[in-house]
Amino acid sequence: MFPNDKGDMACFPWRVFWIIQALVDVTLSQEIYAPHSIRIEGDLTLGGLFPVHARGVSGEPCGDIKKENGIHRLEAMLYALDQINSDDELLPNITLGARVLDTCSRDTYALEQSLTFVQALIQKDTSDVRCTNGEPPVFVKPEKVVGVIGASASSVSIMVANILRLFQIPQISYASTAPELSDDRRYDFFSRVVPPDSFQAQAMVDIVKLMGWNYVSTVASEGSYGEKGVEAFMQISREAGGLCIAQSLKIPHDHKQADFDKIIRQLLDTPRARAVIIFAYDEDIRGILNATKRADQVGHFLWIGSDSWGAKNSTIQGLEDAAMGAITILPKRAIVQGFDTYFMSRTLENNRRNVWFAEFWEENFNCKLMSSSKKEDTSRKCTVFGLFNRGPDQQHQATTPSTLQHSQDIICSRGYDLGWAEGQERIGIDSHYEQEGKVQFVIDAVYAMAHALHNMQKDLCPDQSGVCGEMEHAGGKKLLKYIRSVSFNGSAGTSVTFNRNGDAPGRYDLFQYQMNINSTPIYKVIGQWTETLKLRLNEMQWPNGEMEIPISVCSLPCKTGQRKKIVKGMPCCWHCEPCDGYQYQFDETSCKLCAYNMHPNANRTGCQPIPIVKLEWHSPWAIIPVFLAMLGIIATIFVMATFIRYNDTPIVRASGRELSYVLLTGIFLCYIITFVMIAMPDIAVCSFRRIFLGLGMCISYAALLTKTNRIYRIFEEGKKSVSPPKLISPTSQLAITSSLISVQLLGVLIWFGVDPPNTIIDYDEQKTINPDKAQGVLKCDITDLQIICSLGYSILLMVTCTIYAIKTRGVPENFNEAKPIGFTMYTTCIVWLAFIPIFFGTAQSAEKLYIQTTTLTISMNLSASVALGMLYMPKVYVIIFHPELNVQKRKRSFKAVVTAATMTSRLSHKPSDRPNGEAKTELCENVDPNS
Repeated sequence: MFPNDKGDMACFPWRVFWIIQALVDVTLSQEIYAPHSIRIEGDLTLGGLFPVHARGVSGEPCGDIKKENGIHRLEAMLYALDQINSDDELLPNITLGARVLDTCSRDTYALEQSLTFVQALIQKDTSDVRCTNGEPPVFVKPEKVVGVIGASASSVSIMVANILRLFQIPQISYASTAPELSDDRRYDFFSRVVPPDSFQAQAMVDIVKLMGWNYVSTVASEGSYGEKGVEAFMQISREAGGLCIAQSLKIPHDHKQADFDKIIRQLLDTPRARAVIIFAYDEDIRGILNATKRADQVGHFLWIGSDSWGAKNSTIQGLEDAAMGAITILPKRAIVQGFDTYFMSRTLENNRRNVWFAEFWEENFNCKLMSSSKKEDTSRKCTVFGLFNRGPDQQHQATTPSTLQHSQDIICSRGYDLGWAEGQERIGIDSHYEQEGKVQFVIDAVYAMAHALHNMQKDLCPDQSGVCGEMEHAGGKKLLKYIRSVSFNGSAGTSVTFNRNGDAPGRYDLFQYQMNINSTPIYKVIGQWTETLKLRLNEMQWPNGEMEIPISVCSLPCKTGQRKKIVKGMPCCWHCEPCDGYQYQFDETSCKLCAYNMHPNANRTGCQPIPIVKLEWHSPWAIIPVFLAMLGIIATIFVMATFIRYNDTPIVRASGRELSYVLLTGIFLCYIITFVMIAMPDIAVCSFRRIFLGLGMCISYAALLTKTNRIYRIFEEGKKSVSPPKLISPTSQLAITSSLISVQLLGVLIWFGVDPPNTIIDYDEQKTINPDKAQGVLKCDITDLQIICSLGYSILLMVTCTIYAIKTRGVPENFNEAKPIGFTMYTTCIVWLAFIPIFFGTAQSAEKLYIQTTTLTISMNLSASVALGMLYMPKVYVIIFHPELNVQKRKRSFKAVVTAATMTSRLSHKPSDRPNGEAKTELCENVDPNS
């Protein structure tokens, strides 16, 4: 209220005093804190916070004017207010006013400025203030701010939000994206029409992963925006896994050129981490790109810039080559055509409400409006300038902490100010113009506040147009409820909504700075992110003409068959180690042994069955013993046929026909076992191996042992008496031989019962150091020890027979077979003495199967051949080629034979009695064993 002409005239002198004092205080305070502010009258007032000026240097709070981030965004709010106030459907009969302040891109300065918004809510005691007539003066309270649009920087919004929440003033930001502002417990009155950096960080992680990069660095501006953005990126990357941070660097507030050079040097310490995530302000991004050029590293780094970089040309002006290939993110937006028309029509004449517009005019057209202008980098004069009288509806001032003592501005007179007349320059014609990226969000933020107020007015004032009393006293908490529930189509055509934390949904456009077909660098849209990533890789370009996606990895992928040995504390860095031996690559980080019957495949990605081998008939290891066995079988059959043909001749009878046939059968089986040992193992073959392995030798040596024992007993008994010893008849000899053979058969029978025959595949026998040469051996389930045990009884018979052969060595050479049997046994012992070390000495050889089988079969073939050759070939020779010698000579009695043999034996020890040194005795060799 203002004083009237009657009752209030008495206090007028005092009012003048108060006005002068207030103006002085405000003027002083504005000199220190805020040179200007914008105040637009309305039924409801919205606060506005914009970075009209950059951060000041050398102790100054404010620096140069910011054309895009400052003026464009500020004008977007004024444009939105104009649109809303002219809309008959939205807030009818209610005019929105504004109080707009400059944050100067500094959080502490913005905090001081924001105290203006809470002046109307601070109660001051004015009871001691009186007019001269004793009446209390009438004070006009500052306008009540129902909500605040802003701020831009997250650090500023955080600082301001802490004050506004104390007074329950809702706040909607158009650019602050720090994740911590999503904390509804600390910033419960804060909302934003841009998505938080947690969504942006998720989009960045998705981009990095799609590119196949796992080793990146981060650079952040000091403060909430940069540090919290990087923190969100790192947190999401940890949760996603497979992504490592090489370095996380911070740009200090009060940075120098050397700080940027140091950051580049640090980034180059990890040259494999080419991808760099950058959450930084415009000037910091320029500093990094400049340092890259100074270090001659243009094209090395793969930049992924946050929304502060977005699609701004001013950020990279003059640094296009250093920014080439950069991928940047910007909340999905659209160009607001109405704003372009509005802003390009702004002049000094029609835009007097913007107190910073003259300064923008000078910067935009690079000219001076008057000689006292602060712009020093040009001497060019703007075309026309002059003075105009500013009325009370265009007054501008700001309140700061030093003016809180005058929280109620005393208005008793009109004030005047200077303004600029219209210049003839035109925006977009005489200067470059491109709509700033956050203009859409400023407009959406203002509309969100307007829709909330509109909905609240409909609910609280259903029968009244305009602002009703209930609405005036509703408070910020009720308004916040309406803000969080708004839903409308914004200036980009997309819905504007808030979640319970006051965040907007995540919708981003992805840009890459690249050359177009005209070789002009531009920001090209290459994809979108709306909860999921959609990126057109085929449209992307890379620095230095690289055709493929550049790599940014700590370690190159390991080759097939190699495992990763992770570097401690850095899961994306590893050393490659081959899976050796019988190991295969189980996964990226481990090797595992193949199963006992498997070996790794060629590239060691899995296991494959070890090839199965057996002794083949065409193998040289088999051909030699088979050849010998066939010769032996033919010879044996020939001898047996000869003996059968001449069965009643003296030589055959003298050889002991029955035992001869038994012995020849044993020799035949010794040859036959070669084929059984080489045949493909199965249950039948394995059964025959167990039976015939020792049976042939057992039959042979049982027969020979019976023969030598008979001869020994005959001559030993003949020394004592003339009566023949017992059990020397053919029947007895067959019985003794059969009993000896039955022991072998009984052992085999027990073996069958205890361990039934079976086939096995022995993978250990030929498991070589080189797994490619590993083989599984198909064989019978017979161990080396079992083979020796099976042959052991036959060897015992052989040794015993050899002992008897030694004892009967004195028997005359032309008496039966004593001497040939002796030579046979001596030779056989030599063969088997050679067999044992060869057989067991090759137990660890890779050729064990072949060597042992061949050695065993050849030894048995040789044993049989020795017996066949020494015992029967001479007789066959005589029978066939000298039949005259195969005749019956005079028959003697057993007594005569023994007596003659004894005498011959004695005479053989006196060689001097014969002229030629021999003791020749005329004994018939054809003595029938039955005589």
